[in-house]
Amino acid sequence: MRHRNFQLFFSGQLISLVGTWMQSVAQSWLVYRMTGSSLLLGSVGFASQFPVFLASPLGGIVADRYNRHRVVIATQTASMVLAFVLAVLTLTHRVTVLEIFVLAILLGIVNAFDLPGRQSFLVEMVGRDDLMNAIALNSSMFNGARVVGPAIAGILVARIGEGWCFFANAVSYIAVIIGLLLMHVTPRPIRPMGSALAHVVEGFRFVRHTAPIRDLLLLVGLVSLVAMPYTVLMPIFADKILHGGARGLGILMGATGVGALLAALMLAARTGVHGLGRWVTLACAGFGLALIAFALSRIFWLSAALLVPAGFCMMLQMSSSNTLIQSMVRDDLRGRVMSVYAMSLIGLAPFGALFAGAFADRVGAPVTVIMGAVACVGGAAIFGLHLPKIRDEARRLIAAQQFVGGEPAVEMTVPVVEE
Repeated sequence: MRHRNFQLFFSGQLISLVGTWMQSVAQSWLVYRMTGSSLLLGSVGFASQFPVFLASPLGGIVADRYNRHRVVIATQTASMVLAFVLAVLTLTHRVTVLEIFVLAILLGIVNAFDLPGRQSFLVEMVGRDDLMNAIALNSSMFNGARVVGPAIAGILVARIGEGWCFFANAVSYIAVIIGLLLMHVTPRPIRPMGSALAHVVEGFRFVRHTAPIRDLLLLVGLVSLVAMPYTVLMPIFADKILHGGARGLGILMGATGVGALLAALMLAARTGVHGLGRWVTLACAGFGLALIAFALSRIFWLSAALLVPAGFCMMLQMSSSNTLIQSMVRDDLRGRVMSVYAMSLIGLAPFGALFAGAFADRVGAPVTVIMGAVACVGGAAIFGLHLPKIRDEARRLIAAQQFVGGEPAVEMTVPVVEE
């Protein structure tokens, strides 16, 4: 927080992310209220995230070839415009499911450029020495908003409708855009590059042949595909299973955010990467076990309580993986590697959301969540069994990037999944 640019980024993003979470919850409830279909809930989740899978490589190119500061300003502005359009359509009672789908797809395209740009921009705000803490604080901000946003959305949706949540989100982008415009960023040197296709291939080749990064991304992708879609089914749990309505949905989403915020704050207090590999393994297993318990519960407040450790483990795995990956990658490849991270974390989620919606229509939401959680625990077990195999390569990569020095880098442990 001693970096002025990060202070501006943090304060603006904190306000904006509250609005983002409000829109996320309100949009899910709007689709559910209009259709009552778990399949359509999953389909909207697919529409909003599938573009990330397709377009993230292009986003990585843009992040590495162009000024990341300007890229983030452009993507945040585009997100604000889309939120205003959704707000106007909803408040004038003209919104249809088709329009929600179209706007979700457009927002997904914007996110495909925003995520690699924003993640790779962190190092330019704080420098390499403070990057780990910046990632953790960024996660804590994200999940602090995750606590507040859904709670506010639950109240506003129940009292004045979804449209005002969308409007509040649109207005909240003004804060982050002002913060970005006030920054003074030294332009980074950009080396000459070949064709766009060769640029994309170089990024994927680096990930494929760098075992620690590749294997962290495999586990992130597995969790995103089989376990993360529980959030898409949350309106069904809130309404039909736990009988909490729109307000209950906000509480459940907020409970997940409480756990995630605690994990992010714990990471923010760390000063090195030693032991993060073991944390990734244990957190992945804990996430799956917490989801199994949640799916079996039929008591609202018990379910909400179980989502706290679920959120904690989910964020601990994702933020630790992010930190480890960024500690091992060269800056000229950072945007492209983070685009693959976005594909694994966000891009695979729509497939999981679509499958979860389809399965929930046939076997019910609880069974669907349990199936994904069991797969998550299995992935963590395999990951843990192969934990020691790429320790030396991870240590060399971290030392080469001068991310940490001395003993912590030597003792670094990173887990592995064999293909």
